Amino acid sequence: MKGTCGRFGSRLSGIFAFLFSFCFLIISAGSANCEQFFYRHRIGDKYRFLTTVNEDIFINRQFNHKAEIINRIAVELTDVSGDSGSIRAVFQTAEKATNQDGNEIFQWSKEYVSEFDRSRLGNIAINSNYFMPVVRNVPVFPDRDLNPGDTWSAEGYEIHDFRDSLGIQDPYRIPFNADYVFLGTREWKGKAYPAFSVSYRILSEPAPPQSGNVWPRRIQGSSDQVVYWDTDLGQEVAHEENFRLIFEMSNSMIAEYRGTSQSELIEAPVMNKEMIANEVLQNIQQMDIKGATVRVEDAGVTISIENIQFLADSAQLGNDEKLKLDKITGILNQYPDRDILVSGYTAMVGTKEMQDYMSLQRATSVAGYLIEKNVRTPDRIIIRGYGADKPIADNDTEAGRSRNRRVEITILEN
Repeated sequence: MKGTCGRFGSRLSGIFAFLFSFCFLIISAGSANCEQFFYRHRIGDKYRFLTTVNEDIFINRQFNHKAEIINRIAVELTDVSGDSGSIRAVFQTAEKATNQDGNEIFQWSKEYVSEFDRSRLGNIAINSNYFMPVVRNVPVFPDRDLNPGDTWSAEGYEIHDFRDSLGIQDPYRIPFNADYVFLGTREWKGKAYPAFSVSYRILSEPAPPQSGNVWPRRIQGSSDQVVYWDTDLGQEVAHEENFRLIFEMSNSMIAEYRGTSQSELIEAPVMNKEMIANEVLQNIQQMDIKGATVRVEDAGVTISIENIQFLADSAQLGNDEKLKLDKITGILNQYPDRDILVSGYTAMVGTKEMQDYMSLQRATSVAGYLIEKNVRTPDRIIIRGYGADKPIADNDTEAGRSRNRRVEITILEN
């Protein structure tokens, strides 16, 4: 159940409820306290958000473990029709793991792509096959002016991804009714913003789904959030949430998730990938870093280090590889505002399970070394293991297998 409901599967939570309030415009209706909320749609607008979720997980009323999850969301307004905007969004999630040296690193979990329309007042039209955003039709606004203290209500629902944990293949829908209060002005990180609260309670006893042998017989939950808006940008600048979600399963297991989430707008400038790739390549050549190449990708600029050597049958870096990485750190430090993805790859040797495990462990070792060198803090490095799934050379020769044993470091678009 951990991967199911740990504020990643069960919720990119109120996170996504408001992360997607990226097109808000708050327009004064003639007084400093009177506001009207609605979405503005402008083709080509792009926004990125970073959210962090901290939760405690209980199984059968007993504490099981803590989880910290990072979600990166990129959204783009692709079209406008009438009072609705068409949106394309990419959701990337990572959960904290601890490597053999005790370093805490965020491990890549999943990526979702979603497309949907949103009306001027917040109602979503989306294909039933999409799993994101998790919280939908939140916020939905009344078509009238609001004064501080004014309240309104609207129906919403959550969508959960239970494919891996419960075998439920279709997006799992949980309805609720949300209550809103316009709070007036509130402070976030030393600056005042218009703000409103959203609260909802969940109590559902759903019928068995068409797929899956285990399902939630009873679902209870709550979410209490405060959202802060930047009136100049016309969108959410941040939100804070307290949540609790309890699943009573058909097999008598009870899974509970309690915690907090926080989201914030990322204002990193657009990345000039070609320019950065050229700069990185020049540095690699000047430093004579053997086996290193550079390429531009959708995610950012990737440095590929082929034939990286680890101690025999392990994920521990050899001294020569540490010297090579020391040179790479000097390059990465030139772009301190960009997060990093470290990906591990193996040759086609051994079982797939061993390949996947070893690639992830080797990526973890490289990321851990970068953290030790203060290249980035743990929350700004993500690791991912690909096993032998993406070879760049022939696995039938030792020379090819050596090239496939590689680690790649991507300077992310953020």
